[in-house]
Amino acid sequence: MRLTGIARWLYARAENILALMLAVMFFGFVAQIVFRYFLNFPIGWTSELTVIMWLWLVLWGAAFVAREDEEIRFDLLFDSVGPALRRLMAVVGGLAVVGLYTFSLPATVDYVTFMKVQETAYLDIRYDYLFSIYVVFAVAVICRYAWLVWRAMRRAPKQIDPTHKSSGL
Repeated sequence: MRLTGIARWLYARAENILALMLAVMFFGFVAQIVFRYFLNFPIGWTSELTVIMWLWLVLWGAAFVAREDEEIRFDLLFDSVGPALRRLMAVVGGLAVVGLYTFSLPATVDYVTFMKVQETAYLDIRYDYLFSIYVVFAVAVICRYAWLVWRAMRRAPKQIDPTHKSSGL
């Protein structure tokens, strides 16, 4: 019970960080418009900040905030089969994701650490700091899918009721 409370608290803080990144990106974008079109003084750092926040926002959100049922997937085949085959598909698919991300992780870390030799044009942020979020994302994906494989080995994933799915519109 206590572990669930800690997990909920961590999830809420991850959402807070995501909201902060969105706010920084938004205000950077607004500053870019004001400086360029109202003050006739284009500045480059706002564009760079917006792109950096977008990169971090997407990968942070995918790693820590997006839930499994919110992920985009093609599940027509998955939902049309029985529980045993759904379990097998979840285990095989999850093992493939874990294997591929684990296999690519050393090369990813090497590349990210190599990028310390370069900095962004305006903000002078080293690229290894900038791209470090991808390593965090990859480790989070490995952990998430290892958990999903372990859970699928214990019981078949639930069949999703298509009448409850929505396009969000």
